[in-house]
Amino acid sequence: MSQVETFRALHRGRLPGDPLVLPGPWDAVSARVCAEAGFPALATPSAGIAASLGHEDGSTPAGAMFAAVARIVRAVDVPVSADVEDGYGLAPRELVERLLETGAVGCNLEDSHQGVLKDPREHADWLAEVRAAAGDQLFVNARVDTFIRGEADPGRAIERAALYVAAGADCVYPIGAPAGVLPLLRSGVQGPVNVHGTLDGKGPSPTELGELGATRVTFGPGLQRRAALALRRTADELYRRR
Repeated sequence: MSQVETFRALHRGRLPGDPLVLPGPWDAVSARVCAEAGFPALATPSAGIAASLGHEDGSTPAGAMFAAVARIVRAVDVPVSADVEDGYGLAPRELVERLLETGAVGCNLEDSHQGVLKDPREHADWLAEVRAAAGDQLFVNARVDTFIRGEADPGRAIERAALYVAAGADCVYPIGAPAGVLPLLRSGVQGPVNVHGTLDGKGPSPTELGELGATRVTFGPGLQRRAALALRRTADELYRRR
């Protein structure tokens, strides 16, 4: 199988309690570490890459983001999906071309811009154009931003998810959805559901998220932030010992 076929297959037939867990590397070194740990695929976080490049989340130039993704892809032999925010204003065909040039097999695409939700039907039309341009060469994860933009009604997320799946999205990502509404989302969404996991031990584990309905679990910039915190603590200790 090609890498994109392998990546799609990883989403199929997941049993409750056994979601696909995708760590979020932010550079070539972290990608190698994750791959060597045994993860079958990776999902880059835009916020983690932004921090590693010295940018604020959401302000990374498109060229810098694609270049960072390409370095990560070259560093490992496993499939890599790329978080490319809301597409950087690129036309669907150009977005797809630039993603494929990096070697990524998938992408995460948000349905809000600068903190404001996009019109769901217009966004679905745009996703359909992305799907048409990509054919079967990209796994499209459509992020649903209703929960993080203040819309707590799960029905709104389900409505958007249905439009995006109909437009050709392979997976939907209701980021920020409370764990308690995951069974409702699972019952209302056709196809795989991506859920945001935590690394601080305070939220549900990946296994628990899978039991609630998650097909796959990602962590955004969580891994990069934990690494940065560990580095800060080590640097502080080193400074005290100077």
